[in-house]
Amino acid sequence: MTFDRQFELFIMKYNALESTKTEIRHVYEFMIETYQGGGKLLACGNGGSAADSEHIVGELMKGFQKPRALTQGDKARFLAVPHGARLAQCLQTPLPAISLVSQTGLITAVANDTDPALVFAQQVFGYGRAGDLLLALSTSGNSENVVCAAAAAKALGLRAAAITGRQDSQLSALCDHTIRLPADTPADVQELTLPVYHFLCAATEEYFFG
Repeated sequence: MTFDRQFELFIMKYNALESTKTEIRHVYEFMIETYQGGGKLLACGNGGSAADSEHIVGELMKGFQKPRALTQGDKARFLAVPHGARLAQCLQTPLPAISLVSQTGLITAVANDTDPALVFAQQVFGYGRAGDLLLALSTSGNSENVVCAAAAAKALGLRAAAITGRQDSQLSALCDHTIRLPADTPADVQELTLPVYHFLCAATEEYFFG
């Protein structure tokens, strides 16, 4: 299915998101360009947005809605080692992504030893490379540690995209593109966040594996 048809069906299902179409398309294009260039996605957020960051990585790092068979080259490499037949049969081709919220030891070390606002920025500095994409989630758009991550991404030459509520914010000022969802309370923003990133993950998967 073409992206345009996927997108049309998505907006028909979630017509409240009509106002976000341009930015969703831009973030999708960023994801395609990131993976075409051999880059990875870094995701971060707090609370429900932290859970969403983990969810996004789960959809990208293995099959979501499509089978992701290994290339013949990958199969051959796995078959050349012990237990390789199992690896070659069961592993799925990933779209590389890291959730910055899951590094408990590092997060607590940064929070205790340097600055709690930098728990994600430290990881952007460590993991991020030009060509990577930071996906920053914040219902307000002003979460300090997420804003600092976006600032680090900008300094290091990473692309940055955000998903926030409807208001302009520190993230929308820093990021290349911001999907400003038509909602104001954290719960309402989060309820619209999930279909947006499900669509982005599914459309990206379709592009590479469809």
